[in-house]
Amino acid sequence: MIRHFISLKYFSAQELWKLVNLASDIKKNPDKYHEALDHKTVGLIFEKPSLRTKTAFFVGTEQLGGSAIYYGSDEIRLGRREKTSDVARTLSGFLDAIVLRTFSHDNVLELAQYASIPVINGLSDLLHPSQVLADIMTITEHKGDIKKLKVTYLGDGNNVCNSLIYAFSILGGNLVVATPRRYQPQKEIIEEVKMYCRISGANITISEWAQDAARDADVLYTDVWTSMGKEQEQRKRLKVFRPYQINEKILLLAKNDCMVLHCLPAHRGEEITDSVIDGNNSFVFTQAQNRLYAAKAILVYALKKNG
Repeated sequence: MIRHFISLKYFSAQELWKLVNLASDIKKNPDKYHEALDHKTVGLIFEKPSLRTKTAFFVGTEQLGGSAIYYGSDEIRLGRREKTSDVARTLSGFLDAIVLRTFSHDNVLELAQYASIPVINGLSDLLHPSQVLADIMTITEHKGDIKKLKVTYLGDGNNVCNSLIYAFSILGGNLVVATPRRYQPQKEIIEEVKMYCRISGANITISEWAQDAARDADVLYTDVWTSMGKEQEQRKRLKVFRPYQINEKILLLAKNDCMVLHCLPAHRGEEITDSVIDGNNSFVFTQAQNRLYAAKAILVYALKKNG
């Protein structure tokens, strides 16, 4: 069976915790895994710009003993220069795994459908599962059991938000999402996770009220208000999202030891202020570093029973 990494919704709570624990073990014992991808080659197809995801999977592959090849936005052009199914079949004969960062989530699904090697979702407009795996790792490292925490996400109901909803609903966490009504997470996802919540005991709350959501929070999380591909909406979004900024006033509503997270890149002065992202409550750059260990865990998971 091919071990794709497409969405967190395809994993049980036990499987997700195994991935988180694997990432933590790789962080603590890197030498133990330095040959985990020996003789493996991973292709990175990135149709969107990237700093952390590209670096995490490229460096992660190399540090695990494998080799990586990077394809930029103009090289493959899935579905335009060449059919996605043809790309999948071709690269399956050269590579051991593919990491795809793209716009339409359908590109991820189609590539996985036709590839005979693992396909890893490095971000789509719908989901960002590798990011959220690192987020769960960061929260549990420094805050402990997520079932005992109030985690609040402020901002756009985007791909990161969607993946957070999947993760917390499966793992039994308490997640409050506060976002303007027109920018809330997809209704289909909210409906879908109700079943997961019944099984796990999770509490997922969707709200429009940033201050109520931030009150007594153990974790405050935000992301850019204007994601890649939506730049034409930026001016409008700056006005609509202003009440959702993580600033000193919002931070005071949370617990004193509240952890502040941001998946980066940050538009400082928009969704988060300099004083907060550079302050004592910020774990943003610890979170960014953990992207490497999450990527390594995903690669080990995907390839340990392949080839």
